[in-house]
Amino acid sequence: MSSPMYQARAKVKKIEGVHRSAEIATGVRFEMGVHGAIKEHYRLGGKNLPLPVDYIVAATGG
Repeated sequence: MSSPMYQARAKVKKIEGVHRSAEIATGVRFEMGVHGAIKEHYRLGGKNLPLPVDYIVAATGG
């Protein structure tokens, strides 16, 4: 089996509840959480923050 071309490296820390702080290998840091309809449906408090999937959509040029 060949070795992988690339391995993504990230550190994710829980801040509180669903609030997370992430750092990728380049040193870029960002915060993730919930917002909008999902936050309302589950009756969650705290900051409105992008969902992890929001970053995935943005990364794919969506």
